[in-house]
Amino acid sequence: MTNGSERTGEGLTVVLVHGAFADASSWAAVVAQLLAAGLDVRAVANPLRGLTADARYVADLASDVPGRVLLVGHSYGGAVITNAAGQIGNAVGLAFITAFAPEQGESLTAIVEQFPATLMGPALRRRMVRAEHGDRVAELSIDRSQFPVVFAADVAASTAAVMAASQRPIALPGFTEASGEPAWRALPSWYLVATDDQAIHVDAQRHMARRAGSHLAETAGSHAVMVSQPTAVADVILTAARTLQ
Repeated sequence: MTNGSERTGEGLTVVLVHGAFADASSWAAVVAQLLAAGLDVRAVANPLRGLTADARYVADLASDVPGRVLLVGHSYGGAVITNAAGQIGNAVGLAFITAFAPEQGESLTAIVEQFPATLMGPALRRRMVRAEHGDRVAELSIDRSQFPVVFAADVAASTAAVMAASQRPIALPGFTEASGEPAWRALPSWYLVATDDQAIHVDAQRHMARRAGSHLAETAGSHAVMVSQPTAVADVILTAARTLQ
């Protein structure tokens, strides 16, 4: 780790927000690289219960971080940070890792429907579960047999199998709720496109990055790019951190 005078992004904390079908451990290799570069990092547990609720939760966590915050979202986590950053006063930038960056009033389903289909749609499985107060809600997961090719095609087969077995389902409102005022209108942003992604079409990624005015980088990688290509992900975050110093 670098010493205090050489720290990257002095006074800045990186808050990592995972997306659907994943958990905070998916950032492990990225976290290790950011810590080695001298950054303060927090990987939060995204509830995956609905866009409004999840954004509020992440905003509350990020607002408790002393100093400035760079919010980083993967996949659905990008929609969460798009909505969370505007609720707090210490967010100074956004980084999208093959992520959704919705416009106001736009749902993630509406974004997906504008672009060619990926392997994700047919692989999704829906089930009804009891939620708070006994209400039943729909939640989505990826068929375990299809998880590796859809989500983690360039991850070692044994690791992809573990990811499939431990995936966290997302409540349907995460995909269907309309997004609020996007924080990327007011904050600088960076976007990493994973060109081999079979979950979010590469054209959709580039469209959202251009619309948000993000600094764009691309790498060959699956949807699980933070697992398979952690250096490419860390490089984008480090570039953002240095810019925000």
